Amino acid sequence: MAKKRTTKKKPVLKRLPSDNAAPAIPTYPPPIPLSNLIGQSHALDILNRSMQSERVHHAWIFHGPKGVGKFTAAIAWASIILDPSSAPDLSGNIAADPESQTQRLINAGTHPDLHVVRKEMARYHDDKKVRDAKLATIPKAIVEEHLIHPATIAASMQTNSIASKVFIVDEAELLDRSPTNAPVQNAILKTLEEPAQGTVIILVTSNEDRLLPTIRSRCQRVAFAPLDDDAMRAWITTSKIETTPEQHQWLLSTSGGSPGQYQSAHAAGIHQWATDLEPLFLQCDQAHYPLTLGARMTQLIDDWAKAWVKAGEKIGENRSKLVANQIGSQHMLGLIANRYRKNLTNPAKAQHALNAIDMVTRAQSELNTNVQLRFAMDHLAAGLSERVHDFA
Repeated sequence: MAKKRTTKKKPVLKRLPSDNAAPAIPTYPPPIPLSNLIGQSHALDILNRSMQSERVHHAWIFHGPKGVGKFTAAIAWASIILDPSSAPDLSGNIAADPESQTQRLINAGTHPDLHVVRKEMARYHDDKKVRDAKLATIPKAIVEEHLIHPATIAASMQTNSIASKVFIVDEAELLDRSPTNAPVQNAILKTLEEPAQGTVIILVTSNEDRLLPTIRSRCQRVAFAPLDDDAMRAWITTSKIETTPEQHQWLLSTSGGSPGQYQSAHAAGIHQWATDLEPLFLQCDQAHYPLTLGARMTQLIDDWAKAWVKAGEKIGENRSKLVANQIGSQHMLGLIANRYRKNLTNPAKAQHALNAIDMVTRAQSELNTNVQLRFAMDHLAAGLSERVHDFA
């Protein structure tokens, strides 16, 4: 086999065919060698055995916590099963020639038979209503355009590979299942039941329960688990993320075995948020309501969201402030939940910790129903300050 690649490349930007200057559509990052995926030996074993059998199932669910490598694995696996050069390497696992035509196309983000479906594609749709809609779900128009219709036509590249076409749906839990509002999951059932020969569909999700039972029953499931401490240390060594010892220890203890969570929390500066807010949280622990807590949490989220949108403009991405607020809010709620989760094993603090986590869940529900950010944060601050009788 040829020498493995080690350099990382930036995601390629694909442009819509249009007379005017359409925004660039982010495609997908170049794949890593599947064998380089850290801490997911069980998932890799399933995928390798499937390829070795030469009878790859047509529908898959990659499920597990956020940030543990599900989407990375999906891209890496797709690059192997689409490549006619793929063959057993010295260890017996199937791998592709990194210099093949298929690998060059996938690395450039231009392989015509690898389709990645993401909610952000709505921002580049021809229909203004689709472009302007809130990205709370993956719109039906996007699924029809990038999955249902392409799945009915022949592959562009006729090769003797394990799969002729691969569709990856990221955040598949956002496929709408409401019977009164664009039942997207029902719309893809026929595609899952009767795909064209050689078609492989991968649903990547951190909330498998949001998928209909009829969807789950038609798919082969692959579980991805949080990384253990050794695997996290191995990943951190390869990531080259620079932190102070204090930041590293905090990120490690709050990431829950998720490289993605570690990376995103570091990039967002969440450790500094925790440092700034800790004196106010300590007041909450004493059942004292800090009047500035709600406003401070709101300000931190808003400042981060504005910076994130501005950073997108510099690289040609049309980032939504609404989406930015959602991501920032998730960072904040995750920070608070992690702080109190550490106390669950302490009998003297467990009841207060449970209450705090309930308050975080309530805040998330409020934000999901479009409650204003400041109101939700004020309500959360009040809930964290409630006096709770612990059981020592």
